Amino acid sequence: MLRTLCYKKDGTIRTDIPLDEVKVLLEEGDTTLWMDFEATLPEQDEPILTHVFNFHPLAVEDALQQSNVPKLDDWDDYLYIVLHTVVFEQEFAGILDTPELDIFLGKNYMVTHHDHKVPPLDRVWEYILRDPRHVKNGADRVLWRLMEEVVTSYMPVIEEMDDAIDKTEDEVFANPSPRTLERIFSLKRAALHLRRVIGPQREVLNRLARDDFAVIDPRTRVYFRDVYDHLVRMHDITESIRDLVGGALDTYLSVINNRMNDIMKTLTVITTMFMPIAFITGFFGMNFFVAVPPYSSWTEQPVFILMLSLMVIIPFSMLTWIRRKGWL
Repeated sequence: MLRTLCYKKDGTIRTDIPLDEVKVLLEEGDTTLWMDFEATLPEQDEPILTHVFNFHPLAVEDALQQSNVPKLDDWDDYLYIVLHTVVFEQEFAGILDTPELDIFLGKNYMVTHHDHKVPPLDRVWEYILRDPRHVKNGADRVLWRLMEEVVTSYMPVIEEMDDAIDKTEDEVFANPSPRTLERIFSLKRAALHLRRVIGPQREVLNRLARDDFAVIDPRTRVYFRDVYDHLVRMHDITESIRDLVGGALDTYLSVINNRMNDIMKTLTVITTMFMPIAFITGFFGMNFFVAVPPYSSWTEQPVFILMLSLMVIIPFSMLTWIRRKGWL
């Protein structure tokens, strides 16, 4: 889907502008143009990006590949920015997806390209349609608003990951299983993935807030600095989440080891209880039903009853002694 939005200084907004008018609008000084490519074909996008906007082929190639880390490239007349949104699928073992959003920012235009739906971008688009004041200060303010929405959308994902960690910790104590371990490692991968996205993206915001770019009004830098501060705090939160996941893994291993120790202790107690019986039966042979002279007196009924009594009394005596020692 290809959509366009054009704002003029008189406060009017036009949408769905034909491509043959786009180049004319770019040359006008009193317009701000936003063109959005969503899940479009590369062979259709490349001529528009190359010939209408005159973007460098390398920048266009990066945008069409959709496989870049967050970055910022300065091409003098425009900026090429790569951002990542985040989607956390808690129901599917904590899978974190980071769809890419490519942005070209010029003096009076912004071009966005993405293969998947980006809710923060749709929200900014609706904001502008409802209230043109969001776009009247130029394309760099639209970029700030878009980046603010993208960064704000991280917080619900971080909260979902925190809830998933809490549920996993409860499961570790209640009923740990191999699936619990799998979920812990999935959360650990998600936390590392989020950290790898937020780290470079923080540097992108830092450059927008501090460097001197021709297409960004110096008065707009303070807005990017505010978004940068949000990302710094989120980066610290992701570090805490990683520590929580590591703690959950250590707790899981500790619980499993304690359970194994309980099992081994129980088996050891059982073995200890029956060890004297095994010694008695092994020593005397228990040949009560076959008289072997000169030991026929050992097969008489009193001896038989005595041995059965010992076999019953000794295990219970051993169990009582083990409990008094506090070993069980």
